[in-house]
Amino acid sequence: MRALLLLLVACCLATADAHAEKRVALVIGNSAYEKVARLPNPANDAALMAATLKSAGFDSVDLSQDLKVGDMRRTLRDFIDKAREADIAVIYYAGHGIEVDGTNYLVPVDAVLQRDVDIYDEALSLDRVMVTVEPARQLRLVILDACRDNPFARSMKRTLASRAVGRGLAKIETTSPNTLIAFASKAGSTASDGDGKNSPFTHALSKHVTKPGLDLRKAFGYVRDDVLKATGRRQEPYVYGSLGGDDVPLVAAKAVAAGPQADPQAAVRRDYELALQLGTRDGWQAFVAQYPEGFYANLARGQLKKIAAEETRNAAVEKARLAEQEKARLAVEGARQSELAKAGAALKAAEQARIAAERVKQFEQEKAAASERARLAEQEKARIVAEKTKQAAQEKSAVGKPEQIAAFTPQPGKSEQPAADLPRALQTELRRVGCNTGAVDGSWNDASQKALDLFNKHSGLKLDAKTASADALEAVKAKAGRICPLICETGYRADGDRCLKIVCRKGYELSNDDTCVKIEVRKPTAKREEPKQKREPSGRAKVETTPAKPQASGQIVCDRDGCRPVAKGCRLEFGVGSAFTLGRTGNREVCN
Repeated sequence: MRALLLLLVACCLATADAHAEKRVALVIGNSAYEKVARLPNPANDAALMAATLKSAGFDSVDLSQDLKVGDMRRTLRDFIDKAREADIAVIYYAGHGIEVDGTNYLVPVDAVLQRDVDIYDEALSLDRVMVTVEPARQLRLVILDACRDNPFARSMKRTLASRAVGRGLAKIETTSPNTLIAFASKAGSTASDGDGKNSPFTHALSKHVTKPGLDLRKAFGYVRDDVLKATGRRQEPYVYGSLGGDDVPLVAAKAVAAGPQADPQAAVRRDYELALQLGTRDGWQAFVAQYPEGFYANLARGQLKKIAAEETRNAAVEKARLAEQEKARLAVEGARQSELAKAGAALKAAEQARIAAERVKQFEQEKAAASERARLAEQEKARIVAEKTKQAAQEKSAVGKPEQIAAFTPQPGKSEQPAADLPRALQTELRRVGCNTGAVDGSWNDASQKALDLFNKHSGLKLDAKTASADALEAVKAKAGRICPLICETGYRADGDRCLKIVCRKGYELSNDDTCVKIEVRKPTAKREEPKQKREPSGRAKVETTPAKPQASGQIVCDRDGCRPVAKGCRLEFGVGSAFTLGRTGNREVCN
């Protein structure tokens, strides 16, 4: 039964391959005109469209640039044989076009067009192009980014006053079914070359027309919206022709296979991580060229901005250093005050540029770090979804099997970690990603739990930090590089995985917040004289001037005036009445 099923699948695949659409394209870009000013963008536009169609899986894409009239005729003649064997035939042209007496013409690079009648000999009519794609069986598409402001029309002599030379291209009516003709701008108006490397029309084309499963009419609608927005509604692309009721995509929708699928972002993520390890401008530019759209493309552009900010900062630091050296040299050589002032102004401007570059660099670094955390969180989310999908598929396939077969078995490619080794292994991995600064001793203590909490904070995960689990170990192993930021002690700064000592240049010192601040030069101040101290009297004088302390016998006598010590040489007599005791028995002081 299984063999029969495989045979049926193979037959279906063979039938699908046999009926796969054959798509061919001819791309022409004319920039280097000999008699009028060169057009900057058509060569770039043609190269972009050729790359777009090749990446869309076209069977044949012919790219030709800067064609003379004879070369254009031969190129169209050769392409008609390919169109005859194809289901879909596409011709894209970028360059000058002109309309004479309601007929549109494509202008080769060697055209002179001194007179209006020269158009018949020195250019190719759009009708000739339509004949080239006509043999295609299902779809015939002609795209013209040729509605530019044409210098030939301004200098051309008229042999007949009634012969009209229009602005832009003329409206066209198609005679063949399933034929579309797309203009960069609607009939009678001109198109813009744009300020960038590509024209607004071709840039929008490369984004939309080859999206799998997207109907061409809707794709050109998106192109129209993008061009209107890019040109401030001054240029509106237009499409002539008609198609049937069914969707007609230039690239068929990808078949969705049943059952769990492999991660579609796996290849992109792998290439991104390789570019991240390389960390150079060339590496990121190659990644963006390979993957121009999507989440990882935006992350790569953020990395490029970070590198640009670092380069700007380095240039500003070097400029400030040179300005400071120049000022010091002028001061040593005794230059004039005006030159010193000019050097001081240059130094100040360079210092301000350096500070601004430092801020931009810090901003881009923080932005790149945030993007990297978002990427890691997205990667972890995709991994969890993939594991759940795989587990669900395994549970589904296990339905109906004997119970003893469903016993737990380790997953292929994963070695079962003994429970006793889990804490030590997890501590080691946490140290690798920069979250564990404690000892790797296999004891899951408070320091280890804090390390896992720190990993959760910077990775966006919610792992249980109370115990060392296999899930936590796998999650930490999945991280390719440092997760927790490097924290350096006072006087040092983080540089990758190292702490470097902060060194300030001459004239600056390190402040408490680890920044270099300019040393303030304090002006000398006049000292105030302290008043002279009075001389202490000599020891003998001290003795003579010190009043004698009253001598006491240690006894106390009390009367109506209070209590006092008995004077030296006196005594107390007990049992004798006094005025204080009012006739009662008491004590009194008796002196010799």
